[in-house]
Amino acid sequence: MKFKKSEELYKEGLVHLVGAVNSPVRAFTSVGGNPLFIKKAKGSKITDVDGNEYIDLVLSYGPMIIGHRHRKVQKGVAKALKNGYSFGASTENEIKLAKIVCDAFPEMDKVRFVNSGTEAVISGVRLARAFTGKDKIIKFSGCYHGHQDSLLVAAGSGLATLSIPGSKGVPEGAVKNTLIAEYNNLESVKKHFEAHDDIAGVIIEPICGNMGVVIPQHNFLKELKDFLKSKGALLIADEVMTGFRSKFGGVQELLGVTADITCLGKVIGGGFPVGAYGARNEIMEQVAPLGGMYQAGTLSGNPIAMAGGIATLTELKRQDPYQKFDKIGSTIETILIDTAKKYNVSLVVNRFGSMLNPFFTNTKVTNFEEAQTSDQQKFAVFFWEMIKNGVFLPPSQFEAWFLSSAISDKDIKKLAVAIDKAILVVSKMNKK
Repeated sequence: MKFKKSEELYKEGLVHLVGAVNSPVRAFTSVGGNPLFIKKAKGSKITDVDGNEYIDLVLSYGPMIIGHRHRKVQKGVAKALKNGYSFGASTENEIKLAKIVCDAFPEMDKVRFVNSGTEAVISGVRLARAFTGKDKIIKFSGCYHGHQDSLLVAAGSGLATLSIPGSKGVPEGAVKNTLIAEYNNLESVKKHFEAHDDIAGVIIEPICGNMGVVIPQHNFLKELKDFLKSKGALLIADEVMTGFRSKFGGVQELLGVTADITCLGKVIGGGFPVGAYGARNEIMEQVAPLGGMYQAGTLSGNPIAMAGGIATLTELKRQDPYQKFDKIGSTIETILIDTAKKYNVSLVVNRFGSMLNPFFTNTKVTNFEEAQTSDQQKFAVFFWEMIKNGVFLPPSQFEAWFLSSAISDKDIKKLAVAIDKAILVVSKMNKK
């Protein structure tokens, strides 16, 4: 497999792009080598500029849930394009998509569309503060909620990959109202409430996807919600990754909890730039023009993005692929575990529905500290061996793999062969 054109584009990109990329994880910093440049995708496959085809387990970090360039999404977007690209005014499709989203989430009466998951979280946090009249927000170590200043501390994803504890350019004042707790540790949350009386709420990824897939243990989420309710604080669910991934709606419902505010992104636009935040009426009525919490955006509710979202979610509901996802996810999990045992490689696999990923450790992973025990050098070797064998993975130990409904039995067989070859190479590292 050759990467000549990707290498050439990387060098060319260095001239006018920062690191030749527009998002840090794409730079392949943690796995080494030059980043791949993608030319096209269709169904379960993605193809780079050198013509190498891969089974895609990145899926634009989640939103391509029914596969790339689904014909119904293509048709919906093409129809919208004929009418114009952006109006800076309201359209009927905003109402249609809002109904689809609200119907899928219990206790979500109203939703506000924005342009990204980061925007959704910024607005969701501001809304929690507006509703409660309090300033402080608790987040969990290893959870990434976009690049807003106040939450860009103890984050996972790209920051974990690059070993950056926060970010330059974020002043102390921006994070003074952010408190850090440990995921799956309710006592760490309670201690903050003992020390502070101005906590507006807690923001959490119900299933973490930015320190690898990490799952709440022992009714953690339900107990967290009950505790927050007793304190008059809100639970903000960041479902930018998990929304519509494990059921038609939010993963919070599967976990027996309903958040006060839910933040969404990615999948509700079918791959176009869309985010949203929603809640029950009494909370959403704080938002302008109904209330005093201001948030605006010229491109919010963009007609092309709305068309992509309507087509994607309509087709997703028709397909109802969630049992298929669970079956395929379980199969891949078993393949990973059995192959690691075969070659005597320490490996833990975390999975929830259509999200999974392996950690090269023998430690059970339930929080960010445990996730960091994974051998990232082994992951880097594994990553490139999977690439060489036709499987496109996120170039970071701390990113979830995603499944699409377009994945086939043939793809699974190819994936099994790639995993066997990749873990065999990793096993040889133990002998050096």
